[in-house]
Amino acid sequence: MTESFDLNRVNWDERAAVHAKSEYYGFERFRTDPGYLSDVVRFDLPRLGDVSGLRGVHLQCHIGTDTLSLSRLGARMSGLDLSPGSLAEARKLMDSVGAEIDYHEANTYDAVDVFGEVAFDLVYTGIGALCWLPRIAQWATVVARLLKPGGRLFLREGHPMLWTLDDEAEHGWPKYQYFEHTEPLVFAEETTYVESDGPIVNSTTHSWNHSLGEIITALLDNGLTLTAFTEHDTVPWNALPHEMHQVGGGEWRLRENPRRLAASYTLQAAKVS
Repeated sequence: MTESFDLNRVNWDERAAVHAKSEYYGFERFRTDPGYLSDVVRFDLPRLGDVSGLRGVHLQCHIGTDTLSLSRLGARMSGLDLSPGSLAEARKLMDSVGAEIDYHEANTYDAVDVFGEVAFDLVYTGIGALCWLPRIAQWATVVARLLKPGGRLFLREGHPMLWTLDDEAEHGWPKYQYFEHTEPLVFAEETTYVESDGPIVNSTTHSWNHSLGEIITALLDNGLTLTAFTEHDTVPWNALPHEMHQVGGGEWRLRENPRRLAASYTLQAAKVS
């Protein structure tokens, strides 16, 4: 796993500067509009509810746009990511708007070593996060240990069925594994999901899929109670370029018969004791 994390770290370090310059992440909007929130967090709002005053951590926070959005909603936020390049961009954005967010560089699996036990009212994560973790049970243990009694997990993520589809085919078909697998999926992609001036040099990444059943069972096994679960026919990136179109709010949906695919989901779980 160390090799996989090292490969992914340098890939995300290189992507970070590209992402920070892109319209997709909207750094300039954050700087010019004190009320601006990321598209992802705006989508989450009806289910997220009031987070003001909550002590929250954003796992796999990347360049911090969602973390900053939660801070603007009144949560006292920390962010954690394995990519120092991503955190450098997150801190630049934070400083430029006068926010106070506690950012830390670490692997998600080491989050308890960074923050300690029962530290948070809210663990927030998702949108292309879980696929970078090889073992979902270990992740669920970390979430449970971070949460205070009565605290909750808020996860919006790409649907594991979507992750199985061949995104290069004219019509996406199941190509990759749905259930958790030991060996990583290896990709070498010289582009990222935003426009860039040149190729990504550190292009190799390792990723894994985890089924819905495995994710939910891992949380239940760690003493969390499932409190809400919703599947969506949209996802906040162009996951199937030959088949999706943009529908507003940064979301993408199948052009034809979109109800045939759950593209993402929102899961909430609480730590009762």
